Amino acid sequence: MMSDKDLKNSLPAEWAPQSGIQLTWPHAETDWAYMLTEVRSCFAAIAREIAKRELLLIVTPEPEEVRKQISATVNVENVRFMECETNDTWARDHGAITLLNADGPSLLDFTFNGWGLKFASDKDNLITRQAVEAGFLHGRYINRLGFVLEGGSIESDGQGTLLTTSECLLSPNRNGQMSRDEIEAYLCSVFHLQRVLWLDHGYLAGDDTDSHVDTLARLCSPDTITYVQCTDRQDEHYEALHRMEEQLKTFRTINGEPYRLLALPMADKIEEEGERLPATYANFLIMNDAVLYPTYRQPENDARAGEVLQEAFPEYEIVGIDCRALIKQHGSLHCVTMQYPAGVLK
Repeated sequence: MMSDKDLKNSLPAEWAPQSGIQLTWPHAETDWAYMLTEVRSCFAAIAREIAKRELLLIVTPEPEEVRKQISATVNVENVRFMECETNDTWARDHGAITLLNADGPSLLDFTFNGWGLKFASDKDNLITRQAVEAGFLHGRYINRLGFVLEGGSIESDGQGTLLTTSECLLSPNRNGQMSRDEIEAYLCSVFHLQRVLWLDHGYLAGDDTDSHVDTLARLCSPDTITYVQCTDRQDEHYEALHRMEEQLKTFRTINGEPYRLLALPMADKIEEEGERLPATYANFLIMNDAVLYPTYRQPENDARAGEVLQEAFPEYEIVGIDCRALIKQHGSLHCVTMQYPAGVLK
């Protein structure tokens, strides 16, 4: 495994050219066991849309079984199956974070500790290294296991700006020994950033991640941010999301201009056993020529979210996928996927 000393890397935006996407498949030993058929159907729908357009890496302890599950509906010629033990399915947070440099991609392996020691993560924390060693991911492996970081907690514009939330990155059960200034300096050093934009407000009831930015606000281009807007003053989220909206208005692009802010609707309340689930339209996946976004069987909200995303991505195909199954375990479409830039998946 090579050192990253003296490497000059850049953290690409999600809309940078991609080689493929990772899914980590649900199985009977995960928390999905009680609803395995339902969630596998959702994963298969996501896999189908990905494999139409890009390579798909499926990480699973039972590759032949998964192949049988999806072969009727998914273009398996575009699927790579990696046999690997896993705790859960949230590839966004245990997947490699890729940097790009003149010599090719570098695959940074941070510690994933189950969102601040909430859930077991020992197997998931080994996936990136195993994927590199087995030849599924191509690039320079860089060990960053001294720092806890999840992919869902950061957004990059590819031009030196990182968008994140203070609630997550300052969580005491992640890098509690470090101050905000120290964390920012570390991120700027590792990702060669010019600045970090910290969102200090915003949350979703039922979210396990301590307010991952990919549930709240997303960079769609160097000058555009989509965000969850709550207009119902009676909703428990109203005050926090209103403050987030006001803070977003103060942010400036790398060129000093106000961002174009596009408001996504707040999903209507969805509950299971009296608990509100974190349904969010911000949890979309940007691909090379399409944006896959979660829908929640709320026709008006689902349609409006698609319209906003079409405005944000006018040249892309906007594809909705029913993700009510995913929010039962407190995540959504972006949370279960990890994109890899050109050159990583082959």
